[in-house]
Amino acid sequence: MKKTTYLTLLAVSGVLALSGCTTKVAKCTGDTDTPQHHYLMGMKALEEGKPAVAQEKFDRALYCNEEYPNAYDGLAIVGGEKVKVQTDAAFRATEIERVGESLAKGRKFADKPDEYFDYHVAAIRTQTAMKPKGWLAEAEDAYRDARTLKVDERNLIYYLGTEAATYFMGVAYLEGLDFIKARDTFAEVLNAKREGKWHEKADKGWKKVDKIVRAMSGLTVGDVGKKIAVKDAVSRADLAALLIDELKIDKLMAGRIPLSKSPQAEFTPADMLNHPYREEVLTLMKWKVRGMEPKSDDATRAYLFKPGDFVSRGELAFILEDILIKLTGDEKLATAYFGQDKSPFPDVKTTSAQYNAVMNMTTRSIMESELSGEFRINDAVDGAEALLAMRMLKQKINIY
Repeated sequence: MKKTTYLTLLAVSGVLALSGCTTKVAKCTGDTDTPQHHYLMGMKALEEGKPAVAQEKFDRALYCNEEYPNAYDGLAIVGGEKVKVQTDAAFRATEIERVGESLAKGRKFADKPDEYFDYHVAAIRTQTAMKPKGWLAEAEDAYRDARTLKVDERNLIYYLGTEAATYFMGVAYLEGLDFIKARDTFAEVLNAKREGKWHEKADKGWKKVDKIVRAMSGLTVGDVGKKIAVKDAVSRADLAALLIDELKIDKLMAGRIPLSKSPQAEFTPADMLNHPYREEVLTLMKWKVRGMEPKSDDATRAYLFKPGDFVSRGELAFILEDILIKLTGDEKLATAYFGQDKSPFPDVKTTSAQYNAVMNMTTRSIMESELSGEFRINDAVDGAEALLAMRMLKQKINIY
């Protein structure tokens, strides 16, 4: 009896031991400690511009399930954002390789349409961020693949709708400076649904690109102009490049202002010695364009151009007014609106140093106010606004 009991217990112990060896213990057991939750939180962190937090979330998702494909897609996007801001060639090369490895794993472990969809959108986003050779064609390939999938949108944890792929392709076209395709692609998102997660973003993208397209109408915009056109804030160096490369200020000035000898810039500001737009700035200094002169810098006790400072709308009005005066020879423009009691703009006082310039620009439709009536005098000028103002100025110059 004792022997039988011993053998029975030994057999049971053996089964339990074998069972312990084969049972996989879950690493993450909390209600919100799941790969899906951490992936969603990581994507939201990316949306908020917090790549470090996003990486932590994606790493946690992989700790819970090392074969979860969406987390690898997320890590690829994080890597792409790192490459985007990195100037060191060696670091970029290493990070690009890591992005490729993450994407490969995302594709390897994907086995459902929604997971493949996330993978293809990640491919579009990483190509757009890193911009390797042939990147736009690669993004288009990923977009076409995403559109062939039959996805149940209820399974899309973060993107929620398949129009997300179209939105990010619109961003890719915008980054690739193909403004017509960008506008059409954003419009496709707007037409896909009355409202959706990507509707508001696509609407902003469409309005931005539409403004760029309208601004470039009538201008032969080169690569410099296209790159500046997409900027949300134009710097003093950017504006100098636009005035010289797109408005052809040097040619216009030389052809309309009688000079006994060709003028020269009095000096080269120290902060422009090795700047890519050095010659453009020196040309504006040569013609003494008001608002584009070097500024006194207390720290260095020198006159610097400060190429990285953003140009406000009031400053742009002041600069364009001076160009208009120089090209037309009408000195009365400089004081045309002095002494007015009331301003038509709630944010521009008649005593403002830029009031006369704002009035000269708006009454000639060179610059526009908002529907609210505000001029936004202190807001930074975006690239499309700068190009549009130059196009209108060229039209006014041709009238005189």
